[in-house]
Amino acid sequence: MGAETGTGGAVPGAGLPDAGAGDADPPGAGAPDSPAARLQALFEGHRLTPTQRRIAHSMVRRASDVPFLSSVELAELAGVSQPSVTRFAVALGFDGYPALRKHLREVAPAEQTAGSASYNEYQQAVEAEIENLRHLAELLADPRPVQRAGRLLAASRPLPVLGLRAAASQAYGFAYFAAKVHPDVRLLNEGGTMIQDRIDAAVRAGASALLCFALPRHPREVVDTLAYAREAGLSVVTVADSAFAPVAKVSDLLLPAAVGTGLAFDTACAPMLLGRVLLEAMCDDLPDAQGRLEEFDARAAARALFVD
Repeated sequence: MGAETGTGGAVPGAGLPDAGAGDADPPGAGAPDSPAARLQALFEGHRLTPTQRRIAHSMVRRASDVPFLSSVELAELAGVSQPSVTRFAVALGFDGYPALRKHLREVAPAEQTAGSASYNEYQQAVEAEIENLRHLAELLADPRPVQRAGRLLAASRPLPVLGLRAAASQAYGFAYFAAKVHPDVRLLNEGGTMIQDRIDAAVRAGASALLCFALPRHPREVVDTLAYAREAGLSVVTVADSAFAPVAKVSDLLLPAAVGTGLAFDTACAPMLLGRVLLEAMCDDLPDAQGRLEEFDARAAARALFVD
């Protein structure tokens, strides 16, 4: 495994972030009947250790399969010991893991995909991403968190967009398209000692919000940068792989989109799509967005910028 792989080295954060003073519900509130949403509700209100949060994160990612996993299988999935799974179940108020699994089968029955056992590892990775997209669709059944995020991003002039290491490409993609409709987008995709200076400059220029893409493994620098941004007065909107990610505690509004972990390097189809959804929500709150797009198309045609 490379330095940017999977969640093996990532320690998920301490639960759902503070949604702030707005009227938006926590992510997932619009899909209360989904297995993942039920699992998140089960974990809320419990003080979990880093190892237990890691188990919770793994269960949310594989919500449809969890009711059929043994404690040993869940331990292997989360990369922890079997006794850790037992202690996790007790921490949630159950007599042990069998009682927890019985509860999960009663309240969040899994739907196993017929023929999935015959898939090769590449097909399984694709199927896992399809499941991540289905989960994202369930979360978007309540559009209010995304709409609130769109308002925050549209109102920020300038708009800093942060993404380091594995998340740098997500931030770049968002900033590339956002610059076509937003008057001042500032990409922060390289870490180092100057990143706080660039946040200070954005605040002096009038920024009110920052968008962050945070994917595993989560760099400590991202957590520190988001804490600094909040101290500077910015509202932090974060797209992360889980509501239990380490960045949750330093985000004002966290929007989860799971990554795929079936290959040597994580896949991030759901976070990318959620970024495009955020762009759409932001455009809805930029009255001149359509005019800017038409102006760009006219200039591109005049320059013969594209061959199609």
